[in-house]
Amino acid sequence: MKSDTAWQLFAVASAFFAGLTAILGKLGVEGLNSNLATLIRTAVVFIITALIITWRQEWVWSNDFRMKPVIFLLLSGLATGLSWLFYYRALQMAPASLVAPIDKLSVVFAIILAILFLGEPITPRLFTGALLVLSGVLVLAWPT
Repeated sequence: MKSDTAWQLFAVASAFFAGLTAILGKLGVEGLNSNLATLIRTAVVFIITALIITWRQEWVWSNDFRMKPVIFLLLSGLATGLSWLFYYRALQMAPASLVAPIDKLSVVFAIILAILFLGEPITPRLFTGALLVLSGVLVLAWPT
């Protein structure tokens, strides 16, 4: 696989496992507090990641360690935690087939935030794709 397309394989794998997360999460929050369910999920992610880092011997800081990226990773972790807490609560309250599409509005939010905060350019293709995602969410998740 060419390295310039490897990211696409990882992105598709991420999407598949995110979809699987919705189904397994829906089954997992039945009769269980959604916050406790999120804690269990987080513990599993932590353990698996720690095992991978150990296996790959990546427990090292780079020589040019800076605190700024760590702060952004901590903030990203906070955002992830809040996302998971809200996601599991929504799954507890509604069908996965409705919750998952709304969750994919994250694509639209990521595009908007990337334009505003990262200075990424808005192209006709990007704008059209965001509108299509938004349209798909509206069709799938909101009653007529």
